[in-house]
Amino acid sequence: MSDRRPWTRRTVLRTSGTIAGVGAMAGCLDSLGQTEQESEYTVSMPPVGDVEFSGVPETWAANNGTWAGMGVALGQDPPEAVYLTERFHTQHYEEIPGLSIDKEDVGMDSLWGDELTTEEFLELSEDVDVFIMDPNFIRGRTDNWTEDDIETIENTGTPFFGNSIFSRGYEWHDYDYLTLYEAFEYLSQVFQEEDRYEAFETLHDEFQNELDDIVPPEDERPSVAIMWPQPAEEPETFSPYLIDEGTSFKQWRDLGVEDAFATTDVEDFHAGRTEVDYELLLEIDPDVLLIRGNEQKSADEFADTVVSHMENHNVASELTAVQNGDVYRGGPLHQGPIVNLVLTERAARQVYGVDEELFDRDRVGDIVAGDL
Repeated sequence: MSDRRPWTRRTVLRTSGTIAGVGAMAGCLDSLGQTEQESEYTVSMPPVGDVEFSGVPETWAANNGTWAGMGVALGQDPPEAVYLTERFHTQHYEEIPGLSIDKEDVGMDSLWGDELTTEEFLELSEDVDVFIMDPNFIRGRTDNWTEDDIETIENTGTPFFGNSIFSRGYEWHDYDYLTLYEAFEYLSQVFQEEDRYEAFETLHDEFQNELDDIVPPEDERPSVAIMWPQPAEEPETFSPYLIDEGTSFKQWRDLGVEDAFATTDVEDFHAGRTEVDYELLLEIDPDVLLIRGNEQKSADEFADTVVSHMENHNVASELTAVQNGDVYRGGPLHQGPIVNLVLTERAARQVYGVDEELFDRDRVGDIVAGDL
């Protein structure tokens, strides 16, 4: 049997679904293989259904900061690759003691730097145990991917596991959405880190209680417009986002702000690729402008570019938010549990003037480190 394929943790994981048919090879399996067969488990979630694992994944790729951030919170090594590294905002981890991720140092790749191809997934499947991403997002956001392409990749033994939850504006998403913490719980089952999830859930409940104490009555809450600027630093037009149940708006829902676009005819960017200009914004005149696409900037850098441009613009300078100094970075499209805590606290400072810490940063670091 010297020429047989070695049954390591990785090869057993890759051949899940076929293990039941290898009884004739039982004599060739060593004790490690037997142990890993016994550890087989299944995690089920829409839209991927039942996904079988014959061992805990050690290496993985993710969408962007949504699912990647969940994995980091569960104490995993950073993903080998994401769609776009610039949309995995690891700089926010620097607020947590003992937690830091340098995407260049760990060699994290961008899968969607140009065109997303099946070839790069097939190559990556040799190095990762699971793709933590929604396969329907890939098909829905590209013109050249089919269900057959997804099946070809999964036939390598590396499954997909994910549900696109950052926005609810996509027509192709006709299956159940998940909240951030529902998705987080499912992923904890994949990585067998349910204890870490439960610790975060408790911390999050305590955090929500803190928010309840600072959110003012409804008639005292500001109207906000969340937008993506075009161009980023000296915008003349914007892609508008309506606050929905997607995870990228969680901090704004939790703070109970009013969506300035909700009572207008403005359509969400994800649904209609809509644009608004300063003239339309002046008609709506939100109390607060929340500008995305500048998350890599500090507050001072943002003020010196985007805000300065608006203050010197003949129309933008007439906006109430510009005149009152209420133009802020609006948070990224993708946020996991830790980044959500950081961004929600920041948002509370922006719209309600809160100046104290709203969650225990040391406790977050302890949970990630496994000190539960």
